[in-house]
Amino acid sequence: MTRVAVIGDVGGHPDQLRRALRDLGPAPDLVVIQVGDLVDRGPDSLGVLDVVAPLITTGRWVQLAGNHESQYLPGATVFWPDPLPQPGVDTLRAWWSDGRMQVAAAVSVNGDDHLLTHAGLTLDAWHQLGEPASAAQAADLLNERPDLIWHTGAHARDAQAGPLWAESGAALHEPWMRFTGIVPFGQIHGHSTVVHFGQQRWRCDGRVRQRATVDWHARHVRVRVGGRVFIGVDPGHGRTGATSWQPLLLNDAEMHVTPART
Repeated sequence: MTRVAVIGDVGGHPDQLRRALRDLGPAPDLVVIQVGDLVDRGPDSLGVLDVVAPLITTGRWVQLAGNHESQYLPGATVFWPDPLPQPGVDTLRAWWSDGRMQVAAAVSVNGDDHLLTHAGLTLDAWHQLGEPASAAQAADLLNERPDLIWHTGAHARDAQAGPLWAESGAALHEPWMRFTGIVPFGQIHGHSTVVHFGQQRWRCDGRVRQRATVDWHARHVRVRVGGRVFIGVDPGHGRTGATSWQPLLLNDAEMHVTPART
């Protein structure tokens, strides 16, 4: 069993990341899973990569790719108006090429499976993967780099949005809520949220809002979906950084990470 801390989008704020790691402390049983979007928006994306670089080789840090990392990978189109300097691009490409940065991981806590991706696995994407029955199976399939990980959909709000792009609410939650079968696993994701944390207001209505609970201080959103729970951990740092937030802590967890390529 392992204690897992899930860190949401960092978005170019190394001070926010350092503070979270300092609060977590140097616990020998702790593994950190970061769900992507380390870079862009904030003041020092290279500084964030400098914080992660010595940790990503320890076996105690699991790095997932976000859509902001994906734009810097070979063959992708850069969409951010203030792009990452070349040394940062080189770092991300090296992590991707040797498997230190992957698409997905899986965690089981008290018998409940959770798939971890940047934006969440939509119902349509789950069908395209062949309807894996467990979070571990889904993680392995995603880490084989199927084409769907690049799918943006229409503004990331429709069924075609892949696990680096899907928006909370319309793309991720609502189709799963309409699903008449058994939801196979819970999910933990970053990328977007159904609330505005700074203003403490909702960005959704209907069934999603009815089934959601919010920890405004930690900046976590839990949505009940077919007997499972989908947990959003994007703190919404924006350009200035969140005033308060916390990693999601999972105690007595069993982890599944696809082995890195050698």
